[in-house]
Amino acid sequence: MESSKKIILYQIFTRLFGNRNATCKPNGTIEENGCGKMNDIDAKVLRQIRAMGVTHIWLTGIIRHATQTDYSAHGIPQQHAEVVKGRAGSPYAIADYYDVDPDLATDVDSRMQEFEALVERIHKAGMKVIIDFVPNHVAREYHSICKPAGVKDLGEDDDVNMHFSTSNNFYYCWGQPLNLSYIEHGTLNFELSDMPTEQEDSNHKVQCSKFKVQRYEESPAKATGNDVFSAMPSQNDWYETVKLNYGIDYCDAGGRSEHFSPIPNTWGKMTDILLFWAAKGIDGFRCDMAEMVPSAFWAWVTDKVKYRYPEKIFIGEVYDPNQYRNYIGAGFDYLYDKVGMYDCIRDVICHRRRAADITAQWQQTDDIRRHMLYFLENHDEQRIASTFFADDARRGIPGLLVSALFGQNPFMFYAGQEVGEPGMDAEGFSGCDGRTTIFDYWSVATLRQAYFDRRRMTKDERALETVYQKVLRMAAEEPAVSDGQTYDLMYVNPQLADRQFAFLRSADNELLVVVANFDDQPVSTSVQIPRHAFEFLRLPQTEVTATDLLTGSEHKLLLYADTPIAINVPANNGIVLKVAFK
Repeated sequence: MESSKKIILYQIFTRLFGNRNATCKPNGTIEENGCGKMNDIDAKVLRQIRAMGVTHIWLTGIIRHATQTDYSAHGIPQQHAEVVKGRAGSPYAIADYYDVDPDLATDVDSRMQEFEALVERIHKAGMKVIIDFVPNHVAREYHSICKPAGVKDLGEDDDVNMHFSTSNNFYYCWGQPLNLSYIEHGTLNFELSDMPTEQEDSNHKVQCSKFKVQRYEESPAKATGNDVFSAMPSQNDWYETVKLNYGIDYCDAGGRSEHFSPIPNTWGKMTDILLFWAAKGIDGFRCDMAEMVPSAFWAWVTDKVKYRYPEKIFIGEVYDPNQYRNYIGAGFDYLYDKVGMYDCIRDVICHRRRAADITAQWQQTDDIRRHMLYFLENHDEQRIASTFFADDARRGIPGLLVSALFGQNPFMFYAGQEVGEPGMDAEGFSGCDGRTTIFDYWSVATLRQAYFDRRRMTKDERALETVYQKVLRMAAEEPAVSDGQTYDLMYVNPQLADRQFAFLRSADNELLVVVANFDDQPVSTSVQIPRHAFEFLRLPQTEVTATDLLTGSEHKLLLYADTPIAINVPANNGIVLKVAFK
C-alpha cells in the first residue's frame, strides 16, 4: 500500500483487544476474565489492520495506571481499592508515568521490552504508533518506581500546607482529610485477615458495605482531577484522580489567575515524561483532556518536543470550539471535532437533524479543517450499534462516508466499530450504557471473532467489515481524498437536504462524486453540479464513464454544468462515483 498524507487512526484499547477468554463474568478478576496482551497484536493481526487503510494505531492504556490487581510480587505498589474504579481501573488514573501497565505484559518484569517490541512490529507493518499522554490528573496513589535516576517524583517536594504554589505539583485542601463517604463503591478486594472467618469465600471478595475495613486515607486532601477543589468529591466526579498544577490558581480572591513566571515545577516534569516516551520511538501523543491544561504549557512543551523530534504529532482532546484555534496555535497538529462534526453526524444518523446541517459544521472550522479529527466512535462515546445510538451498525455507513471522505483531515475509528460491536454488555463497574468498558477485565466477542476466530463471524459482520475496508482504503489511497479539494453540493441540491449529503473530491484529473444516504429507505433522485464547481475544480464538461468504488458498477454520466445526474442510492449507504479524465 502506498503511503498516504491522510491519517487513518485505529484506536485499540489494548487490555481488551487480544483477550480471547470468553468467561465475561461481571466484576471478574483478571484470573477469571483474562486480559489482552501486547504480544497478541502480532504481525498477522497488524497485516489485517493495515489492510483496512490504517496509517496510525492508537494504543490506549499503555502507561501504568491504578488497578485492584495485586502486582506487589513484582515490586509494583498495590493501590487501595477505594480509589480505583472497577477491577482493572481506569487507564486515565496514571500511577507511574514512566512505566508500562503490567496487565498488558506476558512477562510482567519485561513489560517495557514487550512494549518496545510492539512499537517495532507496528512500524515494520507500515504503520505509526500513538499513545496516550494524560497531563491533567494522576491516580490518588501516584508513585513512580520506574522514573530515571535523578528525577523527582510528582509531589515529592510539595508544601502540603499551601493550597496553591507554582512549586507544588498538586493542589491541597487546607488541613482537610479526603472524605469519600458519599461514594458508592462496587466490589473491592481485601485480605482474609480483614474479613470475619465465617464470611470467607474462595474468591476472597466482599462488598464494601458488608464489612468494616480500613478506609483510604489522604490528608490533606488533594483537589480532584475534574477541577473539584474540595475534600469531598461526589460519585460523579473523577474521585480516583488528583488534579495537576500547571500554575493556575483556581480559587484565589480574584478568581482564576495564571502564574507562569517563573515556569511552574510541573511543566518541567511533564516535559521530561513526554521526551522519555518520544525516545521510545512512538510517533505521537493523544493528549487526554488537553483543554484542562493551559495552552501556554502546550506551546512551551510542543516546541521542546518537536525541536528534538520534529515528526512527532500531538492530538488534543478539546471540546470547546472557542478554544480550537488557541490550542492549534499552541502546537497541536489535530483536535477532536466532537461537539461540531461528531454531534451533528450522530444526530443526522438518528434523524434528529437534517443532512444539510453538516455543511454548517465544516464551515465553522473551514480555516482549520486540516487540523480537525473526525470520528464516529471512541472509548468515551456510545457504539453506533448500541440501542443508545442507532441500534444498527449499518446506519453508521453514510456517516462513515462523510467523515472519512469529505476532507484531507484525519479520521479515527475504534476497534470493533468495523464489525458492528454493540457495546451493550454490563461488564461490572461499567454498566450497560452503550460503551465498551474501560474499567473492567472483559472480552469483546466481535473482536475475538474478527481477529482470532473468523469462522464465527456473522454474515452482517463480514459485510460491514468489507464496507469499512473499501471506504477507508479510498480515504488512504485515492489522491482525490488524501490530497484533493472538496466541493459541497448541498447549496444547489435542496431536494437532498433532509436525508442525503453530496459532495465532490478532485485531484490529478480524477473526480469523486459522493452521495451519502442517511435514510432507512433507498432513494432515487438527481444531483446537480453547478458551473462554479467546474470552474473551481477545473473540470472538463464531457460525457464520461464512472465507476462506483463501493460496488464496482459502471455508470454513464453527462458531466455538464447544471445538468442533473440521476442516481440511485441504497438505504443507509452511499455511492462513490470515480471519474478519470483523459
